[in-house]
Amino acid sequence: MDQARRSLPLDGIKVLDLSRARSGPTAVRQLADWGADALMIEPPLSINPDANMSGPRNGPDFQNLNRNKRSMTLNLKDPEGLAIFRRLAEKSDVVVENFRPDVKHRLGIDYETLAHSNPRLIYASISGFGQSGPYRDRPSFDQIAQGMGGLMSITGLPGQGPVRVGIAIDDLTAGLFTAMGVLLALIERQRSGRGQWVHSSLLQAQIAMLDFQAARWLMAGDVAGQAGNNHPTAITTGLFPTADEPINVCADPQPMWQRFCEVVDGEDLLADPRFADDDTRARNGPAVVEAMAAKLKRRSARDWIERLNRAGVPCGPINRIDQVFADPQVRHLAMARPVQHKSLGEINLVAQPVTLERTPSRMDCAAPEPGEHTAEVLRGLAFTEEQIAELRRRQVI
Repeated sequence: MDQARRSLPLDGIKVLDLSRARSGPTAVRQLADWGADALMIEPPLSINPDANMSGPRNGPDFQNLNRNKRSMTLNLKDPEGLAIFRRLAEKSDVVVENFRPDVKHRLGIDYETLAHSNPRLIYASISGFGQSGPYRDRPSFDQIAQGMGGLMSITGLPGQGPVRVGIAIDDLTAGLFTAMGVLLALIERQRSGRGQWVHSSLLQAQIAMLDFQAARWLMAGDVAGQAGNNHPTAITTGLFPTADEPINVCADPQPMWQRFCEVVDGEDLLADPRFADDDTRARNGPAVVEAMAAKLKRRSARDWIERLNRAGVPCGPINRIDQVFADPQVRHLAMARPVQHKSLGEINLVAQPVTLERTPSRMDCAAPEPGEHTAEVLRGLAFTEEQIAELRRRQVI
């Protein structure tokens, strides 16, 4: 282990990753990128070759989710495989799982069971709807939570009908919230010496991400609807046409509106009583949007982006994903990070979006092959080569 690796914030933290698909692997990726020793526990290929469910092993999705991790194959339905897992849990800091809530209890690897042998263990669970309640045992999927959590009702053009967001936002945010919960539990353990059960769900994550839209209902009884590409409350913020391509513009609140009008030669807009202040513009939304669009259609997108940003009015293009990674600021931020893969060669993956200047995140290795580290882990538990070979023969590993 080199000095750079030792300096990472989570160095020395051992994580057992029982999770599949996206939410759990996202949580563990957060820990692994910051130095945790993350060990994926996967079923032997002879038992379930498709257990991970995040696309082909060498595909972009799997590689991006599972970089910086190790892999061990282990049959948890075999008593000896279960015993090996429990031995690993006794020496680990964190277990992450996203089974349906009853599965861990059936397998005998729930928090209460494992914490009996390792009171310092932090056990993180992600489910569709929570670890208790009337929907506890329902199956779930990201889009189900998007619908039930209100997001699809406020996404899309007015009158269009429900629209899903273009990413698995509930899986991702549930994973991020869970990783945050693990970090909080690790900090608390420094004081108490005890671990605890951390759990989140796709539904909880989605409701939290409603943020101000949820607060509008809770405090004011305001049920938000679809606003399309326009901001739901800031009328002069949205997507506007230009002479060639649409752009995003934020001309709210009042000081920004005045700067916008100055740039677009909008003395008439400043003089119009319908647009005098934030409140009057809000009451005359369609008219102000139409007036802004008429001004912006006179020049190209690039021209407006340069002029408006120079004046301090937020403005930007609508980039395709290839254009995102070609953008000079994105290149400067190094949001694509290279890593070596045994068969694919050098591949680029998405970097962490937060920087610690003294202890930055790592991109040490691509996602592992199934069971790539099984023998290594077992040797660490004092298994002999003969015992390891016998476990393989009996499909325990």
